[in-house]
Amino acid sequence: MRRITRRRFVMLGGGFGAAGLAACYTVFVERSIVLTNTYRIQVPNLPEAFSGFRIVQLSDLHYGPLVSLGFIRDVIARANRIKRDMIVCTGDYVHEWNATGHIDRVWPLISELRAPEGVLSVLGNHDHWADTARSQYWLERTGQDLRQKVTAIERNGSRLWIVGAGDLWEDHESLDRLSSEIPEADCRIVLAHNPDTADSEFSTRVDLMIAGHTHGGQVKIPFVGTPVLPVRNKTYSSGLKISPRGTKVFISRGIGWAVFPVRFNCYPEIAVLELVCG
Repeated sequence: MRRITRRRFVMLGGGFGAAGLAACYTVFVERSIVLTNTYRIQVPNLPEAFSGFRIVQLSDLHYGPLVSLGFIRDVIARANRIKRDMIVCTGDYVHEWNATGHIDRVWPLISELRAPEGVLSVLGNHDHWADTARSQYWLERTGQDLRQKVTAIERNGSRLWIVGAGDLWEDHESLDRLSSEIPEADCRIVLAHNPDTADSEFSTRVDLMIAGHTHGGQVKIPFVGTPVLPVRNKTYSSGLKISPRGTKVFISRGIGWAVFPVRFNCYPEIAVLELVCG
């Protein structure tokens, strides 16, 4: 049997200790630090009347294991304190399957969101996996329902259209059909849970797509990138991206977790999008 020297014992202990600290950091520290990040985005066809329009985006709350109601309550309160014109929510509010308990507990908090131009929400795949009908009930009850719907905001005679896409995996709807009544010259922004929606089949113009779903990969290794992304297009990690057809796609890092309750070099975020004329 090989004898373990004192020096080797100390080195092994230090290595295990460092690994333990790193694991604790990814699970208990970074995952709980929610940043407020502001992104200035040039939007093609944006009317001058909407230059400086501020959209606060919340995505992927994933209320459930290790994401408490108190944690969500704090995020909602912070969003309501940010200077904003509109709040949009891009899905995955719960982290349960075939049950409605989490839906009924988290949506009363989401209903507390307020913004001068309103709060608009769509559903994500986890909301369908929990219970589609109950998720839809809360969309309608809160007045936030933009699932497969379109609405326009008017300022000084100009309009900005917001299109609510279905979830790409569970209830995808053609963007061409949803946008069919929008005047060709008008600016349109699409809310989608999954950024792969930007690569789906459509011919209508999309000036900006706002999405979530990826959580930014949750782990971003320096010089390597994000090993795990639940999308086909692996360039859709987080931040502002350009789709192969040239559509601008903003992807939030979200709030909660999906497969593993860890974050490394990828803090949760409340995203603030400040729109400027492109």
